[in-house]
Amino acid sequence: METKVFVGNLSRNTTEEDLSTLFAQAGTVEAVEVIVLQKPANPMCFAFIDMGSPRDAEKAVRLLNGSDLNGRPLRVNIARPREPRPAGGGWYKDTLPAGERRKGPPRRKSA
Repeated sequence: METKVFVGNLSRNTTEEDLSTLFAQAGTVEAVEVIVLQKPANPMCFAFIDMGSPRDAEKAVRLLNGSDLNGRPLRVNIARPREPRPAGGGWYKDTLPAGERRKGPPRRKSA
């Protein structure tokens, strides 16, 4: 059973201490990691919390999912394991034969 909990819909002002205090209601909090993704139009803030036992993690989900923190309803779930991703990062890398480059629009000649 998993002891890591995902917490979504956080305010950017939420601190690790805020979450640690809140999740201590459900049991032992081992570690808190707040992640802020700076997107230009809509920054996202979420966290991963390591609870002391699987029972504490389940209790945190039951007790705190939908509860309010800094004016926002929390989304609390058991964290899923990270899925393996292919290396490389480019969509075209897998679609082109080896040695070929993706061709874009022709470049303009500078005057």
